[in-house]
This record gives sequence, structure tokens and C-alpha cells, in this order.
Amino acid sequence: MPTIRLHDTRSGELRELVPGADGHVGIYACGPTVYGRIHVGNARPFVVNALLKRFLEHEGHDVTLVINITDVNDKIYDAANALGVASADLAAEMTAHYIADTDGFGLGRPDREPLASETIEPIVALIAELIERGHAYAVGGDVYFRVRADADYGSLSRRAIDDMNQGEDDGSSPVGASLKEDPLDFALWKAHKDGEDTVWFAPWGRGRPGWHIECSAMAEEHLGVGFQIHGGGNDLVFPHHENEAAQTRMARGTELAQIWMHNGMLQFGEEKMAKSVGNVVTLQEVLDDVGRNALIMLFAGAHYRQPMAFDDMRLMEALARVARVRDAARGLVDGESPAAMGHLRDAFFEALAQDFNTPAALAALFEWISERHRRCDEPVGRADLVEMLSVLGLGNLAEHGSEAGAEEQELLDQRVAARGAGDYAEADRLRDELRARGWEVRDGSAGPQLVRIEQ
Repeated sequence: MPTIRLHDTRSGELRELVPGADGHVGIYACGPTVYGRIHVGNARPFVVNALLKRFLEHEGHDVTLVINITDVNDKIYDAANALGVASADLAAEMTAHYIADTDGFGLGRPDREPLASETIEPIVALIAELIERGHAYAVGGDVYFRVRADADYGSLSRRAIDDMNQGEDDGSSPVGASLKEDPLDFALWKAHKDGEDTVWFAPWGRGRPGWHIECSAMAEEHLGVGFQIHGGGNDLVFPHHENEAAQTRMARGTELAQIWMHNGMLQFGEEKMAKSVGNVVTLQEVLDDVGRNALIMLFAGAHYRQPMAFDDMRLMEALARVARVRDAARGLVDGESPAAMGHLRDAFFEALAQDFNTPAALAALFEWISERHRRCDEPVGRADLVEMLSVLGLGNLAEHGSEAGAEEQELLDQRVAARGAGDYAEADRLRDELRARGWEVRDGSAGPQLVRIEQ
């Protein structure tokens, strides 16, 4: 198998991906907190990790992708109270929306999608282990992690410990700061409070888990400790992932994950896209507007670690790229691609092996397309193009189904005849009927052609 290197946030360097002893690769990525419909920025880590899994499987690895769903959280209580509904009902409704919305990508589901509410027993057991080892303490029904007990705390976010603020005592989510031994300590378990309509029982009292311990427990429950890749947005590096790493390190005596892989945020204007900022565009809206192909192409066109601008111009550029790929696929023949073009296919996969560089991979793919056009006088097999597109979840762009059927061709012929007879009203009607069927009439040197409308 080829060597694959990924950027590790802790070391700041590219690290070789080393599968487990059984050859298995485990990926855990932090999923959404389900208090509202997810926005298009929330979808970026879903797509990055789904495509990473596809690439690793293409390279011969056995991969398990776990993306959790946080359905117990302060934000859910707040949103449910504002709506006058039960928090569990809101979380269940938004979980269903999240699954339906991300199904729109057609990339399949993660292998496992654990819910925090269904992982309470492992969470309680992990907290109990931290208390027993002296790394956590119970007081007033809360349980807190002793941050200064971890000599490596701050190694992931590379921050000085005295410069950190957990953000737990800002008035919107009070957890009893006066109970802490140290202001830096963070909550593992929160005693039940007014306005919270879900509660679980633990040895230290009735309540519910903190956010950070949920992910440590879910990751360990499904992948064990020391799995290969922990992913998520770079806004989670501190405090969420720093705390995840610390909890497992102190409870188990080893690191939770080998590589911490973080994607950049989507930016809408000058700010990151976020519900707190109020500049969100829902995933459902974007998929309805431009379709899954264009959005995947947009995400693949930026390196996962970099912030990515999101606006109409870039969506139009992505649509144009999708159309270019589909146009290039027309006229290809079944079978192997020319050997002389193989170096471009190789460059595509070499780019992905070096920190999952999808922009460089796309550059190789489009150079392959340019070379295909330079060979217009000879048959070109579609195998390389299909292989590359499939890893990016865009294999449908090279399918034979991209060709119009006999009925659509007949409508096009009727439109040509109507225009020739000067019946422009009938020509417009036939054009609209073709559009309703998903086809656009495009005039070219060889006459009018039908081109699939991207949705």
C-alpha cells in the first residue's frame, strides 16, 4: 500500500497513517449538536471524512467511520425551552433532519452514528474511572476534571495553561464555578437544573453529562483507544478536543487518537458561518439550489485545512466545473484509458496521499480532461475518469445516464423544426418541457445538444 500522510494538529507536522495491528483504520469525527437544521458549514466535516474514507478504502484499507450526534447539550435545552417543546423531541426531530439533509450528498452514512443519550452508561463508567484515579472530583452533584493534573494539557491546542478559559461560566451556561477547585477545571457531569427536562442517575447524583466526556466515551466505545484519526472542525481544537484528549489520557494512560485532523471553517463574507453570528445558509437550501455535485465539487476545490469562502460566485464556478466534467465524459468509450494518460491518474492519487490534497487532485483530473480533448480523433476509455471521480463521490458524472434518451432527443428535434418554421412560441414550449425533464438546450458548432441540468 502507498504511504499516506496527514497533518496532525498536535505536532503541526505531516504524520504517516499507521493502521492498527489488524490493518484497520478508525476515524472518529465530531458531528452536529442537534438543536436546529444544520448549515452548509456543518456539512464540510461530513463530506471531508466521507471522502477520506472513500480514498482510504480505494488504497486497500479497512475503514470504520464514526460520526457522533450530540443530542444532550445546553444549546438543545435552550432551543427547546424557547420553542416550548421537550428537548428530547427537538433533538430527535433535528437528528432526523440532519440525516435526511446529509443523505442528499449521496455519499452513504457513516458506519456508526452514536447518540450521546444512548451512551450514558459508558460515559458514567469513564467519569468514575477518572474520579478513582484522582483526576476528577464530585462536588454539589457536579463532577469536574482536574486540568492541572494532566502534565500534557495544552499539547493539542499548543496554548499556555494559564491563558485558557473553558467558557463554562459566562452566565448562559452556568455550572457552579464556585464549586471548582480551579477555574480552569471543566464539567464532566452536571447536576440537574431547572429548565432541563432530561435526567440520568449516576453515583454522584441526578444530572447529565458534559459535552467533552460524551465524545471521549463514544469514540472509545466504537473504536477503542489509540485509533488512527480524530477529525472535526478547527473551532473544536480548544476546548473540546483538548479536553477529549486529556480525559482519555488520564483515564486510560494513553492517547485517544494517533492523528488529530481538523478542517477549516466556511466563511460567509469576513466571518465564519455560524448560528451565533446569524449568517447561516442551511444545507438543505444549498442542495436544493445547486445540487449535490456542485457542493461536493466546491468542498473538494479547497484544501480541507484551509478556511473556505462561500458565495454565489464560487457556487457558479463549481457548477461550471461539474458541467465541464460531464461534457468531457460524453463520447468516452468503455474500457481502459490510454496508458500515456496514466501519469495524470497517478498524480491524482499521489495528491490525496499527501495530506488529502483535493485541490491538487482536481488539478490532475482536469488536466486528464484537457488531454482527453487533445485526443479527440481517437477513442478514449473512461476507466481512469470513473476511478478518480468515484473517490470524490462524483462517479455519477461519468455515467452513461448522462446521455439524453430517445424521448428527449425527439423533443429536441421538434424544437429545431419549430424554430426552422418560425414558430418560436412552440420552440419555447418545447425548451421548457425539456428543462422540466432536467435538460438544457445548448447550441454548438455541431448544432443544438442536450446538457443535463445539475441538481
